[in-house]
Amino acid sequence: MAFFSSSPVFFKLLPLFVFTLVLFPRNSPVVLSCYTSIFSFGDSLIDTGNLLYIDPSNDIGHPPYGMTFFHHPTGRNSDGRNVIDFIAESFGISLLPPYLARSKDQDLRRGANFAVAGATALDSTILEELISGDVRKNVSLAYQIGWFKELLPSLCQTPSGCRDFLSTSLFLVGEIGGNDYYYAFAQGWSFKEMQSIVPLVIDVTASAINTLIEHGAMTLVVPGSLPLGCFATILTIGMSPNEEDYDPATGCLKGWNEFNRYHNEFLVKELDRLRHLHPHATIIYGDYYNTALQVFLSPPLFGFRDGTLSACCGGGGPYNYNSSALCGSRQVKACKDPSLHWNWDGGHPTEPGHRILANGLLEGPFTDPPIANTCLKPFFHDFV
Repeated sequence: MAFFSSSPVFFKLLPLFVFTLVLFPRNSPVVLSCYTSIFSFGDSLIDTGNLLYIDPSNDIGHPPYGMTFFHHPTGRNSDGRNVIDFIAESFGISLLPPYLARSKDQDLRRGANFAVAGATALDSTILEELISGDVRKNVSLAYQIGWFKELLPSLCQTPSGCRDFLSTSLFLVGEIGGNDYYYAFAQGWSFKEMQSIVPLVIDVTASAINTLIEHGAMTLVVPGSLPLGCFATILTIGMSPNEEDYDPATGCLKGWNEFNRYHNEFLVKELDRLRHLHPHATIIYGDYYNTALQVFLSPPLFGFRDGTLSACCGGGGPYNYNSSALCGSRQVKACKDPSLHWNWDGGHPTEPGHRILANGLLEGPFTDPPIANTCLKPFFHDFV
């Protein structure tokens, strides 16, 4: 995959992306009528409250998380809605409940969210053995798939009934793997060494996709890695005295972004293989990387201030990220207007940043194919 900022493809596709922004402005998302339920798996980018159920004392359970839309913390790593919320709204589906926090008799036929902030692709015991370091005991992708299989009997009674039901469902699988790589990096691994984990992460992702398709899933969206070298968390812990380590066009760390592209190249090849294996299914590659990188290349085009690399909510430092004073701590306050910022807490976008990523999945131009292209009868609606 070519590096976006230096690729002529960017200049060809930018007008299309701008057109998309004009056609589907941030406060008027497209609503589509083709999917009746959504099921999502992944980590903090789309968690809607599973980690907070597991760990009620976590910082994400404290203000100013949730300040923009919900006006209280919900367990989302954002000031408001996240990617899966905007996708659900686009199909006229209620915001997905976190699976672990479901009530006893709650009807989940419209969908559920299995993602957990901090989740890894690899099981924690396997990852600990690989990197010879401690991993926070969180739930891996395999655990999340297990929860889905646990839920399935309450959604449909027979294998054929499940295939019928799941054929009209949308599945979001990922992104996943960023936490695996972060743990290795924290143990002092080089990017070259980290590349050895990539095939394992991709294999786990492919296994999850195969399992879902075997149970009847027909449309799956599989996002790749974000350009993590542009996030305040990585910019802080990976800070370098060498100017050449930074992309002059964005200020992002080149090493991390090159590694994220390496992961994405592996993922794209594996998805191509899975498409041939399952020709009846629609497997969508969600290109978070190039969608997000446009923001860092041209922040004003998206309504952000030039300082998109700094966190809105953080404890100070060059990028307003401080591991000793995280967002949600009592001494930390958020910026006055998160809508002017891409980065919320150092490692996650603000609500408008999440909306841009969601619109990228829905309308492209980099997602292959855009989710909207899989729908036959879209119609438009302005949310109040």
